[in-house]
Amino acid sequence: MKISDVVAFMGHQVHVCRYREAGTLLGWMGRDLRRKRVLDVAGGDGYWAGRARKRGADAVSIDLARGKMTYGRTLANAPALIECDALRLPFADGSFDAVLSVCAIEHFDDGGRSLDEMARVLKPGGQIFMSADVLSRADAWPKLRDAHKAKYHVQHTYTHESLRKLMDERGLDLVRYSYQFRTAATERLYLSLSAHGGKVGFNAAAPLAPLVALADRTAPNERGSIVLVQARKR
Repeated sequence: MKISDVVAFMGHQVHVCRYREAGTLLGWMGRDLRRKRVLDVAGGDGYWAGRARKRGADAVSIDLARGKMTYGRTLANAPALIECDALRLPFADGSFDAVLSVCAIEHFDDGGRSLDEMARVLKPGGQIFMSADVLSRADAWPKLRDAHKAKYHVQHTYTHESLRKLMDERGLDLVRYSYQFRTAATERLYLSLSAHGGKVGFNAAAPLAPLVALADRTAPNERGSIVLVQARKR
């Protein structure tokens, strides 16, 4: 295994939430992706699209971060990496069987426009697998909330209901959803790590991931820091 793959593994999978978040979305997508064309929107270095490619998909990852994509081309199972704007996808209508997007929509000035494009390039019957910042209780800790939003350029937050409405307007039906960091304690942990720990903090907190998952399983699936959704195009 190359050093670049080890570094990517540490950055994406040794993480208090990212592996469970993206791993759940990929789990919903399925283990066998042969004969499927998958697009990862705002996929950075393309790591998660690469996981889809490893499962047999014809995978494409798009982003505007040229440096991340250059790095991504050195990884094993690298997908096709295309530099482009998520709000102006350079693909024909109905080009993909599935669209993946891991915590990207909250960074767009116009989340609805990004969903327009995801829905446009999706085939009828195709599915979107995406996550978004919710920050259900963030107002309880305004300094942490503001630091998180400023550090990660969060423009909007979403719930499964607000995403359901946006998706319905674009011919997409919500199939299922799941919240992560559902309790007050775990949501404060998430915000604290994002405000003060950054990537190092999220990675250092990786041993807490099983405890967070356990807390999520015992809490109602109605709010949290992150929401995961699956939707199907009519």
